[in-house]
Amino acid sequence: MRTTLQLSRVGMNMEEATIVKWYKQPGESFKAGEPLYEIETEKVNQEIAATSDGRIIQVYAREGEIVKVGGQVCVVDV
Repeated sequence: MRTTLQLSRVGMNMEEATIVKWYKQPGESFKAGEPLYEIETEKVNQEIAATSDGRIIQVYAREGEIVKVGGQVCVVDV
């Protein structure tokens, strides 16, 4: 099933984050717990891990791009 992943709030005051690095690219599979991408906020850098096994279909947010909380990050097939 295809699902669009959105940027989740990782801190109480977080409103946006910068995509620092993608660990998986379109077409690549991942396992639950593996990091998909890294974000940078005003306070921390954090890896965002997959919650289930799947495959990246399409990336919406490129490295260096600022994304608002709730903004689309990528599409995955789980």
